[in-house]
Amino acid sequence: MLSHPDDLKYVKSHEWIRREGADAVIGITAFAADQLGDVTFVELPKVGEKFKNEQKFGVIESVKSVSDLFMPCGGEILAINDKLSSEPELVNLDCYGDGWMLKVKLDNPAEVDAAMSADDYKKFIVD
Repeated sequence: MLSHPDDLKYVKSHEWIRREGADAVIGITAFAADQLGDVTFVELPKVGEKFKNEQKFGVIESVKSVSDLFMPCGGEILAINDKLSSEPELVNLDCYGDGWMLKVKLDNPAEVDAAMSADDYKKFIVD
């Protein structure tokens, strides 16, 4: 069974957000990783780039497909997970831990608050 931790927020494009004060960590959900299959490549933005909520920030490729990645909240990229360039399979192995993608300085923390709870996300993916 796929996990969706209660301490995270989720968006319809299947990214998760973990608040860390004025910053947030972002990745894709276990559901998304499962649907993609074995991840073979992750393209992430550069530190310092700024994105709006729902703006495309990267690309993820798997044995099944190529998908765009979308910002679940607006902000400036503080860090990217460099490990994913040589170990993209971390997204499949530990999407909520070692498979994180971005750290962002939030433009508007209310965007995180407006995202779905774990329970709401579970209902969303079942419907």
